[in-house]
Amino acid sequence: MKTLVVGGGGREHALVWKLAQSPKVTKLYAAPGNPGMEDIAERIPVGAEDIGGIAAFAERGKIDLAVIGPEAPLAAGLADRLRERGVLCFGPGARGALLESSKRFARDFMARHDIPEPRYHSFVTLDEAGRHLETLPDGPVVVKADGLAQGKGVVVAQNRAGARVALGEMMGEGRFGEAGKEVLIEECLSGEEVSLLTFTDGKTILPMLPVQDHKRAGEGDTGPNTGGMGTCAPVSVFTPEVAGRVDETIIRPLQKALREEKIDYRGCLYIGLMLTPDDSGAVIPRVIEFNARFGDPETQVLMPLLKSDLFDILYACARGELGDVRPEWSDGRAVCVVMASGGYPGKYSTGHVIEGLSAEEVPLDIGHDSWVFHAGTDRNDRGDSITSGGRVLGVTARGATLEEALRRVYARVDAIRFEGRIFRRDIAHRELSRRKP
Repeated sequence: MKTLVVGGGGREHALVWKLAQSPKVTKLYAAPGNPGMEDIAERIPVGAEDIGGIAAFAERGKIDLAVIGPEAPLAAGLADRLRERGVLCFGPGARGALLESSKRFARDFMARHDIPEPRYHSFVTLDEAGRHLETLPDGPVVVKADGLAQGKGVVVAQNRAGARVALGEMMGEGRFGEAGKEVLIEECLSGEEVSLLTFTDGKTILPMLPVQDHKRAGEGDTGPNTGGMGTCAPVSVFTPEVAGRVDETIIRPLQKALREEKIDYRGCLYIGLMLTPDDSGAVIPRVIEFNARFGDPETQVLMPLLKSDLFDILYACARGELGDVRPEWSDGRAVCVVMASGGYPGKYSTGHVIEGLSAEEVPLDIGHDSWVFHAGTDRNDRGDSITSGGRVLGVTARGATLEEALRRVYARVDAIRFEGRIFRRDIAHRELSRRKP
């Protein structure tokens, strides 16, 4: 099977790495890919958002399965274009992608189908949003840009003053362009946040392992929001009881809603959950966001834990035949630590040489059970790996226990050097704290 992965970040590198292990994949392409994929996939010099170019390549190259990684080409209708040309595709069409590309659409969709979510209001003018803000208690509130903002369009303001600043940046100053012309003001939920990625063919929804992301730039969950600074999986807060509640109140209603609204969704549906305790202490799961694709850096911890052939699962989703599939997962734990450029998520410099990428530079047990997924890298004229983005690498390790995975991942991180590197040393701190008496 000829397989094409669209995208060039850490998520796509992890998908390419896992797909390359399938005996069914005879040829693997990445468009545009990144230097970390070069040993396992042929890079195609077509940008992920070049809808016509990718569709033409897939048709000309007789691609058997296309896997779309980033949200922007999904929102632009790449999956629709590929299917029109007879190319099987893992990724929702533009209508399904609205669950991510329009926060208001997603909120209204959930409201129509009684899927638990925070209270919200949407606004298209700064004055309207400001007046609504004055009616709320002077406490934490969430301000969201309606459109795609690379994971940075959400501000958890601690008070009205902070919310006013966020509204001014989004609607007044145009910080996120078109994405911020409409905003949502939402109830700020408290509790544990969990990322639950799912495989779906629009009829069946199969959850993957629960993941916990670390979105803040600084240790102790401080600083600005980022695209994600690290992940761990699975997480103990997602107990069998919580899983049952999620299935009853979210997964099954979601399956019914997709059918009723005739959304032919074949891809990964990411459910961002907040597990909020009620007055009795019971956990109430609510949806804080949908994403229409694999998460990043969630994918980087999930793929090393997946025992099943990834191609089989994605192919079944694309064909609408997921009902007979049951993914198998390993019993271990995995941790991903994002190594970023100094200054991220603000201004940062690029072009710095990266050293220590080889697995041979760490002890044997760490090298065999750790992986470096490239995200923002390139090569200079001498062929050296250099930094080219904010999030540069996703360093992942697997272990029988969380402690073992953490030991391995930070040993691998410490071996990698580039000017200005930053990363968090407290990934999985919430999971570790739950183990203390």
